[in-house]
Amino acid sequence: MYPQQVQHYLKEFFTENNCAILGEEDHYLTVQLTVDIDKRIMNRPFYWQYIEATNSEPNPAQVTFITNQAAMAGNLFGEAIHYGSPRLNRLFQATRELGAYVQLFEKVERDMGQVILTPWLGVNFKVSYCCDRTKEMLYSFGINLLTGVIKEDFHDMICASEFDTEPAENVFHVQYIIKPIRALERLKATIDKIIEQDDHSWAIEAQKRWQRDQRVLDYFYEGVDDKPECYEIERKALEEQYASKIKIEIINGGIFYLF
Repeated sequence: MYPQQVQHYLKEFFTENNCAILGEEDHYLTVQLTVDIDKRIMNRPFYWQYIEATNSEPNPAQVTFITNQAAMAGNLFGEAIHYGSPRLNRLFQATRELGAYVQLFEKVERDMGQVILTPWLGVNFKVSYCCDRTKEMLYSFGINLLTGVIKEDFHDMICASEFDTEPAENVFHVQYIIKPIRALERLKATIDKIIEQDDHSWAIEAQKRWQRDQRVLDYFYEGVDDKPECYEIERKALEEQYASKIKIEIINGGIFYLF
């Protein structure tokens, strides 16, 4: 996820959740959080407990998020945010909580007459390759619920359109043939195929680092037949650190009726 993608995501998130954008450039965004968003992403539970216990006037945070430190000029104070950072992960979590599933209808002009909208299932996935190092990637797929056609970069495609939560009067939306749960299984299979075809040398390299550190650990306990408890604790710690795992997570999704 590149800095410009993070910047776009932040702006969309805060705009959709009624947080005022106070300033922005290509490399930063300054926002005034609402009370709800402050509670969800700023990790200030004791502050909010005090405010609610004393019935005091709330003061949600005003934050500058820096999405590209390399492009900074002058004195700009704020929080660096990038893909994989704890704050961005909190924003992803808030997105899941606030809008994990939507049903939206593409806006059409009234003078177009009767318009037929086709149903699509759109899902945003996060794939994490985890060992002692972590690599994370975002994938956005849409599947036509009539034909089964799958499109990549679906999120970018629908961002060019405007949507309503209710269909317009001149709109007829076709009911889906492929059930969403079956469509989701197809999208998961697509993700699995991408992972299968990917380069997994990262796991082999992690295994080598694991074996190296295990040899060092064994060296210190060489000749000890009855190894102490601390040896087992350290051995398990190495396993947790280096064991290769692949996590697939659905960030959000929904049914989109498109023209």
